[in-house]
Amino acid sequence: MSARSSRDTAGRQDMGLRSLHTPRAAALAGVLFALLFSTSLLLLRSAVPADVSADTTWVEDGADRITAAVALMPFAGIAFLWFVGVVRDRMGRLEDRFFSSVFFGSSLLFLAMAFVAMAILGGILATVRAGGASTYEGEVVRFGQAMTLQISNVYGLKMAAVVMVSVGTIWLRTGLMPRWLVVLTYLLALALLAIVTKDPYLILVFPIWVLGVSVLMWLTMPPESEQATG
Repeated sequence: MSARSSRDTAGRQDMGLRSLHTPRAAALAGVLFALLFSTSLLLLRSAVPADVSADTTWVEDGADRITAAVALMPFAGIAFLWFVGVVRDRMGRLEDRFFSSVFFGSSLLFLAMAFVAMAILGGILATVRAGGASTYEGEVVRFGQAMTLQISNVYGLKMAAVVMVSVGTIWLRTGLMPRWLVVLTYLLALALLAIVTKDPYLILVFPIWVLGVSVLMWLTMPPESEQATG
């Protein structure tokens, strides 16, 4: 430890200040995100057909499921932000500014697209409920449906892949995570980038990956007592 660091540490102790350390339980934020996001997505996919030409009666038939999906997504987003924070905390001083910027930026874009897609569906549902089932235009509903599917199946999916590639590259260069996880992360990310499909369940690859990473980080994260003395 340098003389300056020693003086800073001694100064904080004299002032009664303590260094902040990430709680070990925070590593499980990704587990919460995976559960909430997957549940929200499954509810959404069971209510909204992937075929834009389908009858627009799905708005009324799946109203309760859409409402539940829209309500869960903000909490999934909060948990995802905690997950991003834990990943960056594990990097510490080894963090590379270039890849970290890509990781952080793509994470925010992924989350923003998930929010926008849900907001569009929530807006459609609110409009239909306010105007009555007999007053809404089918083309307006189809446009919102197409927007939601395009955002989630194309742009959101690609941003999720970028998140995985960037963090996988950081792990490869720093050795913070096992090599097998880096290889698996690259393979899954490349599949999300290369595959062009309308399969609405492909995005589930991302929360499952986050779930696995979170559990592994929780198992390998040192206890808080060791962090405080480190």
